[in-house]
Amino acid sequence: MLIDFFYALRAAKLPVSVKEFLTLLEALQANVVGPRQPDACTMDDFYYLARTALVKDEKHFDKFDRAFAAYFKGVEMLTDFSKEIPADWLRKMLERELTPEQKAAIEKMGWDELMETLRKRLEEQKGRHEGGNKWIGTGGTSPFGHGGYNPQGVRIGGKGGNRSAVKVWDQRAYRDYDDQQELGTRNIKVALRRLRRFARTGSELELDLPDTIKSTAANAGWLDIRMVPERHNAVKVLLLMDVGGTMDEHIQRVEELFSAVKAEMKHLEFYYFHNCVYDFMWKNNRRRFAEKFPTWDIIRKYNKDYKLIFVGDATMSPYEILQPGGSVEYNNEEPGAEWLQRLTHAFPKFVWINPEPQGVWQYRQSIAIIQQLMGQRMFPLTLKGLEDAMRMLSK
Repeated sequence: MLIDFFYALRAAKLPVSVKEFLTLLEALQANVVGPRQPDACTMDDFYYLARTALVKDEKHFDKFDRAFAAYFKGVEMLTDFSKEIPADWLRKMLERELTPEQKAAIEKMGWDELMETLRKRLEEQKGRHEGGNKWIGTGGTSPFGHGGYNPQGVRIGGKGGNRSAVKVWDQRAYRDYDDQQELGTRNIKVALRRLRRFARTGSELELDLPDTIKSTAANAGWLDIRMVPERHNAVKVLLLMDVGGTMDEHIQRVEELFSAVKAEMKHLEFYYFHNCVYDFMWKNNRRRFAEKFPTWDIIRKYNKDYKLIFVGDATMSPYEILQPGGSVEYNNEEPGAEWLQRLTHAFPKFVWINPEPQGVWQYRQSIAIIQQLMGQRMFPLTLKGLEDAMRMLSK
């Protein structure tokens, strides 16, 4: 079974060698994890041991997690018949299908009313609740909880689906975009080349053939080699990428774009944000709360020569853009709109690239707000959209 697991990891493009796999087998034989009885080793024990032995760079953790989950899905349940049926399976059976009329009848609350009602619910509720339209629970039409339906609420735990939560009380693990993603097409790189501006900088490493011929001829045939600095793309790019939540649907396309930008732009700086930019950003999603980069520091660090590119679907609650405390993850002191305006003022050459199909933009209130803040400089993540965006940045 473990041989197939090894091939599954290789199929997931993880750099796992035979030597590392043999190390894992030796560790299992030596009972490194679990009690002295090998059959008592839990799936969690094996997961951590396998990750330690096989993965040497934390940037591959997410790939390993997905490959591990895909290969061992259901194995732990099959080997332990004493476990109860997972609650999620039962919960899905209880989810109700609401008609359009029923959905329309559920009224939205204003921001202040929503937060005050949540505070009261937390004080009053004493136990778990399933269904209904009032308490914090799963299913039903309450604005608090998860697994049900409400046009605007606070998701507490669980997995989203209706994209109507204005705040999320659940820590989520985002993963860094992979800058080694192989492009299925060279069109993205071709579009980005519209932004190139070459300059000769650095030490003299490249032969200047025309000047060498001219100097040799002027020197009566005596070879006179002339060198010039290598030509590099002098354009500087500051790339800010939305990650997590609804952006999970666009991971592959954003990774292709990220790979192309890293390949084409010598002077590239990038940071992550979630939904909207606030007072800090980060470079590593696994340490986004431990290694914060204040947005003010980023604005001061880079000069106006940098081209600013936002990448995000701009799909969020309008509160996240316009309301202090509107972030789904923490209580931001200033609205996201303020930070977007500061960034666009600091970097006059800017665009927003949106992976969402352009046909749905008119139905998303948050996209209309971002478009207005960007001065209509929002472009779709298509070949034509990228070409138009690069043309805008080149002006």
